[in-house]
Amino acid sequence: PPNREPGLLTHNEPGGPGYPEDDYDDEQGRFDEFGADGEEAPEEGKKGKKALTPKQRKKRRWKIIRRSLYACVGLFVVLPAIAFTIAYFLVDVPTPEEVLAQQSQVVTYYYSDNTVMGKDIPENKNRQILKPGQIPDTVKHAVYAAEDATFETNSGFDVLGILRAVYNNLTGGQGGGSTISQQYIKKATENEEHTLTRKATELVKSFKMNQTQSKEDIITAYLNIIYFGRGAYGIQAASHAYFNKDVSQLSSSEAALLAGLIQGPGRSENAEYAQRRWNYVMDNLVKYNWLPSADRTAAQFPTPLPIDQTKPQAITGSNQYIQAQVEDELAAAGYSKEKLQAGGYNIYTTIDPVAQKIAVDAENKYMTGQPDTLKKALVAVDPKTRGVIAYYGGPNDKTDRYDWANTPHNPGSSFKAFDITAFLKMGKGLGEVFDGSISRQFGSRTVRNASQANSCGKDCTVAEAVKISANTVFFDMVANVTHWPAVQEAAVEAGVKTVEHPKTALDNNISLGGGTTEATPLDMASGYATFAADGMAMDRHFVTKVTDPGGNVVYQTQVTPKPAFAANNSQKSKQIAGNVTIALKPVIDFSHLKCPDNHECAGKTGTQQYDSSDPTLASLNSQVWMIGYTPSIAVASWVGSDPPKPLKDKDGKSVGSTGLPAQIWQEFMNNYLKGKPAEKFSTVDPIGKSADASSDSSASNTASQSTGTSTPTTPTTPTTTPTSDTSPTSASKPSKSKPSSPTSTTGGFVIGGPPGG
Repeated sequence: PPNREPGLLTHNEPGGPGYPEDDYDDEQGRFDEFGADGEEAPEEGKKGKKALTPKQRKKRRWKIIRRSLYACVGLFVVLPAIAFTIAYFLVDVPTPEEVLAQQSQVVTYYYSDNTVMGKDIPENKNRQILKPGQIPDTVKHAVYAAEDATFETNSGFDVLGILRAVYNNLTGGQGGGSTISQQYIKKATENEEHTLTRKATELVKSFKMNQTQSKEDIITAYLNIIYFGRGAYGIQAASHAYFNKDVSQLSSSEAALLAGLIQGPGRSENAEYAQRRWNYVMDNLVKYNWLPSADRTAAQFPTPLPIDQTKPQAITGSNQYIQAQVEDELAAAGYSKEKLQAGGYNIYTTIDPVAQKIAVDAENKYMTGQPDTLKKALVAVDPKTRGVIAYYGGPNDKTDRYDWANTPHNPGSSFKAFDITAFLKMGKGLGEVFDGSISRQFGSRTVRNASQANSCGKDCTVAEAVKISANTVFFDMVANVTHWPAVQEAAVEAGVKTVEHPKTALDNNISLGGGTTEATPLDMASGYATFAADGMAMDRHFVTKVTDPGGNVVYQTQVTPKPAFAANNSQKSKQIAGNVTIALKPVIDFSHLKCPDNHECAGKTGTQQYDSSDPTLASLNSQVWMIGYTPSIAVASWVGSDPPKPLKDKDGKSVGSTGLPAQIWQEFMNNYLKGKPAEKFSTVDPIGKSADASSDSSASNTASQSTGTSTPTTPTTPTTTPTSDTSPTSASKPSKSKPSSPTSTTGGFVIGGPPGG
């Protein structure tokens, strides 16, 4: 009725104006009678709420989103901020003086017989603490360029750097996100655990340090305690250890070299690493406008003084290269040099003092009086333990201060052992036949043997090709049968680490150990040790254990043997390794070498020819190898030049693989094996087609299956054809101690010189 009084405001009259907002905001059961989208009307005859309008649904969704965002902000922003604030007031930042006091204990190195090798004693006179303002901008800028380009502006941590580090970790890349402040905190607290708690605490301390100290104080504190190698802590000690000068006198190039060593101080004597880091720092100095481009162009790599001239240590001479290897190995296990000295630890090594002396004496006997351009290295590894028992990387004196035993070189024909391994893994045997003619064409590529003595005609067995080192056979084998990735895989399985991540992509040149194929003497001794150990792979190592001053063992090397060439099948891996040994045994006699005292030996020579536009020099060698083993020891002997040039001895004669490196190898083996029980290689069945023509092979084995298939002997185009302007043995020059030295590259064509190759 029109005169009816207004209804109470506590409800709506049927058909009266509704307030959907009130319905929407009713918290309890407001959606119970609606579908997922709130669109269904209640059934007729039942009481219910009306369907939501599109506007209401939109408001509902945004309300849910807002609440979710509030929760995320609380979880990921507010709570961490509260935790960060609480931690800020609880943590303390140690002073450089406190850290320095913890790093002054003696570290003692022992030989394998527990006699003392030497002591690493931090000397206070070389640990001078600099005051703020005493470090020149030249040095500070070099350190910023190397470690933390945003140091002057960041708050102790670099968000972009952290994100970059996370990305690198997720994608398998390298590079961390630690700022200089974070590095200082890690070194100061001696906490290098890879945990989120440590990282979070480090961030808080870094931030607090930047709030309570000036940037000048922080960089000074950092450069007072950081380790630069050569026993030098702090930039002042490093200036004297490398250049024998005050920090204020360092040039931009010298400062860049020192700054580049911060990431890998244990590799300071690795010339390739030092120069690569120097280039990185110098380029960043230009990038961030700390160095004019013209100065960068004119800059030359600074050569540090020999260690013995700058800071005599208890461990001196070539043994310092052993110390560097030990430091690297322990650093990878979480024991940095700072931690070792803080604990005053005792380090027990695998180095046999008798074997080490024999190695040094052998090098001195044959290399004394030779031209200074001839460099040398020898590494001996125990196949049963994979411990390095002798390590000589050079004299470490004024004539030569680089560790050549840990520097990559083209392995030449010595790498053919891994060609054979890949071939045998396919089930093919030493009796397979290839065309071993002196010269063969592979597409546009010509491959030649070193000489007629290194050739074996059109029907040449693999066994014969190994003995005489026929290049044409092995290039064919890899290009057309195994393919180069299989050779790379076999080498890595054996323990040749250098080829696992080559600086430049590999190709068919790997068949002859040339081109971009590189390996260190340490690699090659380790790889051949796997053959000697019946195909069982183990991690090579220099350390057996570390004890604290009380004699308690705090670290012990654990070595777990595993089949190298056949996963989970030690017998198959043994058979493959044994067949490699069968192939390599005749090389000893062919190379005019002799295994002493009735021991059995196997091995392979290798040469890298010198590349030159001068055809009279192209047939000469720039690197020569001899690698051989018995069941109890594997030894790699290398002689090369720096800068790369034709090898000539003191009499002006060309040096081949059966010359100096073989003589040194023979001298070492004669003296080391003297008086030791003679050991024989394990007897294994031949794989695939047996090389019946080889008396060494048939005499060493019991005849069994013959399942080989014929291998192509007609020249075909390789799967991967090297470029025409490169040699099958040297697509690029080997990495030398001074990479900046110019070398000429042409189409040299062979590895190896008669006999041996």
